[in-house]
Amino acid sequence: MYEAELFSQRVCIEAAPELFSPSAADRGTLAMASQVELLPGQTLLDLGCGAGLVGIAAAKVLGEGAVVLTDVDPAAVACARENAARNGVAGVRIVQGDALEAVDATGFDWILSNPPYHADFSVPKRFIEKGFNRLKVGGCLVMVVKRLPWYRNKLTAVFGGVRVREVDGYYVLTAQRRALHYAEKKVKPRKG
Repeated sequence: MYEAELFSQRVCIEAAPELFSPSAADRGTLAMASQVELLPGQTLLDLGCGAGLVGIAAAKVLGEGAVVLTDVDPAAVACARENAARNGVAGVRIVQGDALEAVDATGFDWILSNPPYHADFSVPKRFIEKGFNRLKVGGCLVMVVKRLPWYRNKLTAVFGGVRVREVDGYYVLTAQRRALHYAEKKVKPRKG
C-alpha cells in the first residue's frame, strides 16, 4: 500500500503485485497529473486505470458521478473498486473492457492515460482514435509516454495538433478536440 497526491488530493492505493507500479505512484503518472487542472463541472475518463490512482483522485475533486475508470484487466478493475471504497469514492463508475469498448459515455472534458508500452502501437492507436470521439469539442486527451515521435505524429494526425511538455524525464502530450471530425490529412498535389 502507498500514498500519493494528485490534483491536490491525498489517496491511499493498494495494488496487486502483478499490476503496473504496485508499490508506489508511477513517476510518469504523477508527471501527467501535474499538467492537468481539474475544474468543477468537468468530466474525466481514466483510460487504462490500473489500480485506480488517477481516477480516484479525480473523483475526489470532480465527484463520483463525473469520473469513469476502465481497464482491460479484471484484476485491475477489482483493485480499483477496492481502492475507490478505501478513498471514499465507492460510487465512481469502474468498468472492465478493451480500450473504450465498455464505456458508453461521451462528452468527456478529459481523458487521461499512461498507455501500456508494447513493441507495436496497436493499443495506444485505439486509445487515441477512439478517445477523440469520446471527448466533447474543447476536451483534451492527455497521455504520458517515454517515446515521443510516434505519439506526437499520431495525435497530430487525429487532433490536428498536440502540446508536448517534458516533465521528470517523461513526455506529457495534450491534444485538444477542436472539431467534430478527425483532422484532415494534407494531401500532396500529384505531379503531372
